[in-house]
Amino acid sequence: MKVAELLHLPFLSGMHVIAGESGIECEVHTVNMMDAPDIIHFLKPNEFLVTTAYHLKDQPQLLKMLVESMAKQGCAALGIKTRRYLKEVPDEILQLANELSLPIIDLPEDLSLGEITNLTLRAILDQRANELMYAMETHKQFTNLIMRGKGIQKLLDHLSKMIEFPIALVDQYFKPIVHPNRTSPIFSIIKKVAREGLHYQATKASFFSFSSLSNQETYTTFPIYMDEKVFGYLIISGEIKTSDNLITLTIEQATNVISFALMKEHAIKQHDRNIRNEFFLHVLDGSFSSQEEIINRAKEFSLHNEQPYICAVGKIDETLENKNFTQQQEKADSVYTFLEEALRESAFPIHLFTKGKKCILLYEVNEEATLSLQYVETSLQSLQKLVNNQFDCTVSFGVSHLTPKFLQIKNAFKEANDSLKEGGLSKRPEYIQTFRTKDIMELLRIVPEEDLKNFHHFALKGFSKINNEEQEPLLQTLSVYLETHCQISETAKRLFVHRNTVVYRLEKCEELLGKSLKDSETTLQIRLALRINTLLTS
Repeated sequence: MKVAELLHLPFLSGMHVIAGESGIECEVHTVNMMDAPDIIHFLKPNEFLVTTAYHLKDQPQLLKMLVESMAKQGCAALGIKTRRYLKEVPDEILQLANELSLPIIDLPEDLSLGEITNLTLRAILDQRANELMYAMETHKQFTNLIMRGKGIQKLLDHLSKMIEFPIALVDQYFKPIVHPNRTSPIFSIIKKVAREGLHYQATKASFFSFSSLSNQETYTTFPIYMDEKVFGYLIISGEIKTSDNLITLTIEQATNVISFALMKEHAIKQHDRNIRNEFFLHVLDGSFSSQEEIINRAKEFSLHNEQPYICAVGKIDETLENKNFTQQQEKADSVYTFLEEALRESAFPIHLFTKGKKCILLYEVNEEATLSLQYVETSLQSLQKLVNNQFDCTVSFGVSHLTPKFLQIKNAFKEANDSLKEGGLSKRPEYIQTFRTKDIMELLRIVPEEDLKNFHHFALKGFSKINNEEQEPLLQTLSVYLETHCQISETAKRLFVHRNTVVYRLEKCEELLGKSLKDSETTLQIRLALRINTLLTS
């Protein structure tokens, strides 16, 4: 209840403001009586303090301290029986109250402080009860709309009429969940925020406002929660103040119902996504008994056998942050869900699947291989920018050859996955490794596996003298050193180690190999051996 509303209560008639009138919009949450001089230490925000000023009648300095302390604590108002002991409030106190916007109210003489306190508390409780009844009735209206299958759009239309403001509903990335009218100013604001990002850490049951410089309008944003996380936002084209209790209650009830509706839709989408993903993983695992079964099942997910595809496999680049497996998987799930939504706006169909911490993109292509690959690379670069802008991470991709049929998608996945691993050898973040860099790998696949193992052992036999734990950093350093064209400083930078460490490891490698890394024949053998190792362990 606001101070202004308190002044108009019939059973509290006779109260009027004598100073600080600019603060009468302040909320009153509780009432207290001053019966001791040390009340200053017990003041609370939004408190209405009533007193006879008996302890202050001969000490105007204490009254000044009281007014200052109340303003500092965010109290609602000070009520004084001015005709009891104080006779009149000093002008300097009235001026101070005006400056601090703390209402000083002259209390009626015919009511005791106890009666004023009880009547005020009763009014506050009655208002709270009315607000609760209103909230329950509003929640019931919104719930009925959803239960009758009217959908979220009807709920938003109903809410917009109730609060008399245009409304839009967007996801956590400010992409419209329910599209507003494209001619509405709020539509252009959503596009601008989605493009530039709105960095705000929302807290539970809070809302915030922002203004647009382009149209000088203010927008109020209410977070929509799902599983304690922000899942979207309800954007109101107008300013909602914390003092607008009924409007705030109405919107909060709407956000609660919308949250449940979105949770239901999300569960359905997740179920469909899991079924699609399970089918694709079975294709990669070779779990189906016949090609005909694969073709028929693929049609259920709009994957046609005669359609040419290019496969891309992506993963989030590793950083030095110490995150456990669960946190990494949650981050990957968030990024890939975001990518899946972004792919819906693509000009050509792109199918997304996930396998552990990797995502798999199937591009439907109809042009010649070179043009198709250019389109895929451009698309992946756009996705990398989107992820970089939206999340604190980067993502890299490996790309396959064009495969003419869906039945050959298993080979395309292997090519893309090998490309991803090969690109990772250079320790470059945010890379796109295409099939054009895999000519050597294709040649190596023709060689019998036993011959590959023999060559690998011959080229790196010196490393067999040490255990695997010692081998790993040395081989990794050697790989990055060769990929960076033998630049020690760049190798140290990519490995996050000191330059001297790189020099020491390379000298150790030369010692184990019994050969100089400056010899071109030696480095060629090592390069081939490292690629063979990738092929054998994939």
